[in-house]
Amino acid sequence: MRNCVSINLRKNQILIKINDNAEQKEIVDSLKKKLPELKKMYKDEKTPITVTGKILKNKEIDEIQELIKRNIDVEIDFDMPKSLGLSSITRTFNKEIATSETKFHRGSLRSGQKMESEGSLVILGDVNSGAEVMASDNIVVLGALRGLAHAGAKGNKQAIISAGLLDTVQIRIANVIKEIDRDEEPLHKQAYVSIINDEIVIE
Repeated sequence: MRNCVSINLRKNQILIKINDNAEQKEIVDSLKKKLPELKKMYKDEKTPITVTGKILKNKEIDEIQELIKRNIDVEIDFDMPKSLGLSSITRTFNKEIATSETKFHRGSLRSGQKMESEGSLVILGDVNSGAEVMASDNIVVLGALRGLAHAGAKGNKQAIISAGLLDTVQIRIANVIKEIDRDEEPLHKQAYVSIINDEIVIE
């Protein structure tokens, strides 16, 4: 197994760095193996731990935090945004700025309007019902997404869709489509949509 977690002792903190490309299972397995090493650092004083590197989802942060706290009673700080806000969006795009250009659109899209981007697309407003947004990479809607969104339009299954409010009946990433039944699915605030095991998952 590749080493995806490194531990360094700094003057006032212990730094745990997570590889950007590591999967959550790899991170957890690696941390479990390194816990004895971590425990040795806590013989005399409780130095706070800072976790940095990969941008993690909320449930991934919770899992890592619980794993460490179960073994060591220590304060843990995650040097990354815990919820998907502007700072998180900026960091996510900065990571791939060399390969993905980001197009910003100020204002809402009305019914019948269509917007496309060769890279990632950020809408500083709403995408109303009947409007359509399509991007080769990621789509971020800071307002409500009520129209059609198609991220990873050229086949990129790593692409994500994020919206301040997800209130649409269909979303697409690459060639994967998810129909949303408004009677069964609740309205998702601060929604994060990605592909996991070839299925679209809304968090």
